[in-house]
Amino acid sequence: MDRTTSRRSLLAAALSAPLAATALTACGGSSGPGQAAEGGASIWYLTGDPKESIRDAYVEAFNESSEGDLAHTAFENDAYKSKIRTAVGANQAPTIIYGWGGGGMRDFARAGQIEDLTDWLAENPEVKDRLLASTWPAATVDGRIYAMPNETVQPIVLFYNKRLFEQVGAQPPQTWDDLMALTGTFNAAGIAPISLAGQSRWTTMMWLEFLFDRVGGPEVFQAIYDGEPEAWSNPDALKALTMAQDLVRADGFVTGFNSVVADQNADQALLYTDKAAMMLHGTWTYGSMKADGGDFVTGGHLGYMNFPTVAGGKGDPTDSVGNPAQYFYLSSSATDEQKELAKKFFAEGLMTDEAVTAFITDAGEVPVVKGVEDQLGQAADPEWMEFVYGTVSDAAYFGQSWDQALSPTAAEELLTNIEQLFQLSITPEEFAANMNAVLEA
Repeated sequence: MDRTTSRRSLLAAALSAPLAATALTACGGSSGPGQAAEGGASIWYLTGDPKESIRDAYVEAFNESSEGDLAHTAFENDAYKSKIRTAVGANQAPTIIYGWGGGGMRDFARAGQIEDLTDWLAENPEVKDRLLASTWPAATVDGRIYAMPNETVQPIVLFYNKRLFEQVGAQPPQTWDDLMALTGTFNAAGIAPISLAGQSRWTTMMWLEFLFDRVGGPEVFQAIYDGEPEAWSNPDALKALTMAQDLVRADGFVTGFNSVVADQNADQALLYTDKAAMMLHGTWTYGSMKADGGDFVTGGHLGYMNFPTVAGGKGDPTDSVGNPAQYFYLSSSATDEQKELAKKFFAEGLMTDEAVTAFITDAGEVPVVKGVEDQLGQAADPEWMEFVYGTVSDAAYFGQSWDQALSPTAAEELLTNIEQLFQLSITPEEFAANMNAVLEA
């Protein structure tokens, strides 16, 4: 599946998988699974329609219009994470590598395993200028660009159940104080204020990401990304950690949230079956709620908004967090001929007009290309699509989710400590000390 819930879930399993041959499901390209024709290039990406079919289509269209043969292979999500690390480490990577930018890409870049695209993009400014500015920071390491953003933007937003808000006579929260007050309102009515799949851990992380931004602004985020000493002990970070525990103590989340799993969409079901009033989640959940929630979406009962403001906070109210894009890297082990074909693909084969239309109409997601406002009207849910596009294009800052921005080792330690923080088994100060130790390791 190419759903981000699947992509993020089982991160620990992906990290602990042995770097050896892995059993997986793959669909081969024109030259067989992962094998390019002699002198040709190859590309690996993920299974899961509708996006897999869109990827197949734009690669095949490029092959038909190009002299080269770009062999394409699709892998299931969790198998791919292990497979690609094995292949890159053994200098057997495909020419073009599918990834998520951030920490995993940074490891590849600093090991010299993927190509620096900065100078090539400077020579071809039209390639970079087509894409949303918010997509490029997660493609950048030490001021150099190592990836091509592509596909769709996926910010995290606050969903809410309009039926339940009407039932208790409340309005959606505009501030953190509003949100805290609503915990009492909904609990008094026998309704869980917030749905949360706590067992999945990365869903809980979303709350901290927004609190860190709203309290401390992008500087706190960037210090963590950059691995600055004591970054997690910043007073604003400690305040955000404390606010998160305040929400837990106020019974803000559904009873038993630590046993709810995102992969089964149980958190979404709590929202659309009127068991919970709100849910902080990625925009990728909109489609599954529409498919599974009866008339919840189609009947106009789903509301959505950006995260509330925090009084006295340093973060811009337009700031967002989530997935700025998906990314393609160019393997350093490729031949010069293969690298040239890959760059031609980056310039001509990615985010074509046909692909942009397909991402909007078939995938129901907002593409990473500028100036698509008029095309969003072709979507089945234009109001939703315009909201997502506006959230990203208007954001003063768009932070990449921590479990992608940090190194795999740091991300796993982060998720463990987040789980303990929300279980109230460690203090904010202990959380900060544990994470600072990871930065120093």
